[in-house]
Amino acid sequence: MPPSVAVVTDSTAYLPPEEAAGLGIVVVPLQVIVGGRAFDDGVRAGGAEPGGGGRSGTEPPTGGGPGGTGTAGAGTVGAGDTETAAADAGTAGADGAVPGGAGAGRRGTRGGGAGGGETVRAFWERTPVTTSRPAPRRFTDAYAEAAAAGAEAVVSIHLSGKMSGTVEAARAGAVDSPIPVEVVDSGSVAMGLGFPVLAAAEAAARGAARGDVAGAARRRMAETRSFFYLDTLEYLRRGGRIGAAATMLGSALMIKPLLHITDGVIAPLEKVRTASRAIARLEDLAVRAAADAGPVEVAVQHISSRPRAEALAARLPERLPGLVRVVVVEVGAVLGAHAGPGMLGVTVSPVSPVSPVSA
Repeated sequence: MPPSVAVVTDSTAYLPPEEAAGLGIVVVPLQVIVGGRAFDDGVRAGGAEPGGGGRSGTEPPTGGGPGGTGTAGAGTVGAGDTETAAADAGTAGADGAVPGGAGAGRRGTRGGGAGGGETVRAFWERTPVTTSRPAPRRFTDAYAEAAAAGAEAVVSIHLSGKMSGTVEAARAGAVDSPIPVEVVDSGSVAMGLGFPVLAAAEAAARGAARGDVAGAARRRMAETRSFFYLDTLEYLRRGGRIGAAATMLGSALMIKPLLHITDGVIAPLEKVRTASRAIARLEDLAVRAAADAGPVEVAVQHISSRPRAEALAARLPERLPGLVRVVVVEVGAVLGAHAGPGMLGVTVSPVSPVSPVSA
């Protein structure tokens, strides 16, 4: 028997597919528009792995076009449906439209899939990349499907409203839902969103009420920290996140930026001179975030940089005595459009005590 409270999220959580399926999480995919063709975001995390997961992110991918093999049924999105991209393969806000419905533990399948690797390939080919806003109706449909499956309420948890209009689309879709919906703005993205979603789904599986399920997500949100390393500032420049002068200076000085999520936005944290020092510093930041936190879960996220991500993940157990588990996740095209190839991210999430289920 399914839980009485369904948990819905969007594809920028980049959840391990087996966990999403096992907990019955409904994943509504965003879309990325590559050269005018629409693809689902993150249908298969690690979309670049077969063709070049061992690259550092600094050399062009080889093989087919930006859509990989997932081009069947790809739609065309009008200019009015997208955030405006910067010229010469720039990026837009992390917004997306749901292309083909949603289901428990799966994503829509109408358009082909676009993982982070497809975005990397598009950048090297100078193909315009944008991301589209979600359609509220798609959220309404997801909530209706949850109701039809026996849910009595929904907790819908999404990426930061300061990064995207997705959470507002979810709220608009909730207006026509046949069952009550509580929409939660995670204030984060990737596994900074994913860990709270998993906590909510675990609470729902224990029979928690809607308020308790949302509360479980909010408790994990409050304690979770995310840090990111970028190989280059160029992709932020293309998206208008920094100026051309700052990009040129950073390139000339070999500056490697470290970022973090604060107050719902991705913001600069530190600048380091070399990639090796920056990755070492990223590891140190994760260790500091986990200090005195008790048991923690950690996600190492990457874009076309699996060897570096796995090496970082392998070092963490020696430095984190409270580590419960570490997962390695390749993020999809929406985040890839902003961060560029070679991105590494670490999310540290303390494991909250299990709260009693309300009567």
